[in-house]
Amino acid sequence: MIKKPVVLISLLLACMAMLFTVGAAYSLYSKKQHDIDPKVREISGIEFDKKLRLWAINDSGDGPKLYMLNDDGSVAREVTVTNAKNIDWEDMTQNEFGHFFLGDFGNNENNRRWLTIYKIENPIDIKTDTTEAEIIKFTYPEMDGTPVEPHQKNFDLEAFIEFDHNLYLFTKNRTAPFDGITNVYKVGDHAANFNAEKIDAFKTCTTLEKLCWITSAAISPDRKRLVLLDSTSIWLFENFPSDRFFSGDIYRIDLGLITQKEAVTFYDNNTLVFTDEEFKGLIGGNAYKIELDKVAKQPIRTSSPSNPAE
Repeated sequence: MIKKPVVLISLLLACMAMLFTVGAAYSLYSKKQHDIDPKVREISGIEFDKKLRLWAINDSGDGPKLYMLNDDGSVAREVTVTNAKNIDWEDMTQNEFGHFFLGDFGNNENNRRWLTIYKIENPIDIKTDTTEAEIIKFTYPEMDGTPVEPHQKNFDLEAFIEFDHNLYLFTKNRTAPFDGITNVYKVGDHAANFNAEKIDAFKTCTTLEKLCWITSAAISPDRKRLVLLDSTSIWLFENFPSDRFFSGDIYRIDLGLITQKEAVTFYDNNTLVFTDEEFKGLIGGNAYKIELDKVAKQPIRTSSPSNPAE
């Protein structure tokens, strides 16, 4: 016979778990703006054009297409990049002139040696439903053609930004054992073949790889704030010197319920929009918004007087 204290403790734990889940769901869905059109159910990158209209891309399985979204999340327009392939499109960013960059660099098996970034004009300037891209190719010097060992599998990629005429790539770590580190590589922002230069690294967490994977990145229009996205959090970096993004102030923003969050971008210097992929019609498939001056931020490292640098 089960003792009464054991039953009570079990009920208490179940109630606490339910309250935690409800709280996490509220934390996420209170930020929801709208559903995303099923045409972009596997949304992997977003960016605003010069008129602040939102554009999105899908990852592998779709054609080389960009989708302009209405304010309600429906698709308003499609543009096809005629000289591109969507092997595994994983993120989108833009430079200060408004050129869009589309990252075809998903590398789940860590076996793609040459990866591609497509550079196109700002979609507002594309007058038809097709365009051509400037093609940027890069490889990791550490990949020498031999099979990548499990502890070296940090060549998958789902996040990048443009900064000071270069592209910065943040890896999606698949090492075994998992060490939670995203490496930062640098390549040029123009058509050429590049050897990606490793310049920095940052550890998110090691609790569970799917909670710690970096799946998108964005930089503010004034180039003073960087964010990285994972399934539970936004990592905010401020006051960084030059392109040493992890050397300034660092904060973590809890996003509540765990969903497959795959894309983030800045609407303005203070406002972020992020999206998640739809999962079996049950959760996800939404766009969310947060304002950085109104959201709770957990200091990880800050140089402010009340929180001296570590």
